Amino acid sequence: MKWSIAAIAGLLAPSAFGAAVADKKITYNGYKAYRISTHHDDAVIKAKLAPLSPVTFNLDTSEHLDVAIPPSEVAKFKALGLDATVLHEDLGADIAKEAAFGTYDLTAQAVPSLTWFNTYHAYADHVTFFSDLRAAYPNNSELINAGTSVQGRSLFGIHLWGSGGKGSKPAVYFHGSVHAREWITSKVVEYITYQLLVQYSTDTVVKTILDKYDFYIIPFVNPDGFVYTQTTNRLWRKNRQTRSGSSCVGTDINRNWPYKWELTNGASTNPCDETYKGVAAGDTPENQGLVAFTQSLKNSKGIKLYIDWHSYGQYILLPYGYNCAARAANHARQTTLAQGTAARIKLSYGTTFTYGPSCSTLYATTGSSVDYITDVALAEFAWTIELRPSGSQGTSGFVLPAAQILPSAIEQWEGIKYLLTNA
Repeated sequence: MKWSIAAIAGLLAPSAFGAAVADKKITYNGYKAYRISTHHDDAVIKAKLAPLSPVTFNLDTSEHLDVAIPPSEVAKFKALGLDATVLHEDLGADIAKEAAFGTYDLTAQAVPSLTWFNTYHAYADHVTFFSDLRAAYPNNSELINAGTSVQGRSLFGIHLWGSGGKGSKPAVYFHGSVHAREWITSKVVEYITYQLLVQYSTDTVVKTILDKYDFYIIPFVNPDGFVYTQTTNRLWRKNRQTRSGSSCVGTDINRNWPYKWELTNGASTNPCDETYKGVAAGDTPENQGLVAFTQSLKNSKGIKLYIDWHSYGQYILLPYGYNCAARAANHARQTTLAQGTAARIKLSYGTTFTYGPSCSTLYATTGSSVDYITDVALAEFAWTIELRPSGSQGTSGFVLPAAQILPSAIEQWEGIKYLLTNA
């Protein structure tokens, strides 16, 4: 649905329905973050860490475990003698650097400047960024709304089209910031949006792509969680939904899609866990809106390509997550395109992306967007892309230095151009 700029401004603040007493801010000052090599025996490593209070980053722990250790426990951690390297000398200090947003007057110029990508930004500024882009290109863009969050924020986005007119071509559909702490994802989809609009009139490749597809870009699937990472806990992952009978908050939106949700071993039934799937399939407000919006795309011109942008690990993940033996009907074609996309990404900065089916390449997921959009919404291609840093060699994890925003975005833009030119 079309959405006015005034409506966006009116939904920046959470509604009374989702309002709650503010939590005390977690600073992570003095926390030291480590990457521990598990040597394919993560159970032993986790047992050794059990007496401590680590904050775990990654879900795939077969090769390594990324943890932040409180300052009072660093000496005890070192005494364990684990095979570990340092990701953050002081996690709190690095978070503080990342959150030093600076100033950027979006409305002072007709088109936002590329300097927007030099740093991270507050949620309200992201809303303004999309409003300004739409205002600068009113003839081939409009603001859209894909649903409402637990706390009443709109799942806003932007719809782009080319010479055929809006809604006339198959959809290319992007989701960002599904997991709140993955800040780089919203910046990457913003860069792609920016380049599609700015280069449309001057670059023949971009013009061909935008004339061939309608783009629907939702930069913040989890706006409540994202705001919470900026106000309270930088490492928060889930949405901010409360559940009767539990003091734990949040559901993993990407384990809540109503397809293969009922299967086990790909999500958690514990409300306190990072991958909590919810009480019933599709019972998060965010997912309910997204399902309806996705179905509208399916029922219109269909979905050519869906990408769910995440971090971190440097993966291009194909269907499926729910079954490690399952393959999409066009798996061979998807694999060829993923190989070519990874090769094109690598040309920019030498960044290597691993590609393959989600479950067998990384880990099992149930109730995931890619599986739903492949088998229910019938997208021709549906991928998850896990952005920088890498799982094996990267440093920093979710708190990716601002200096890597533009390189991350540029390499993905090159990959997207290759993918949509060859798909």
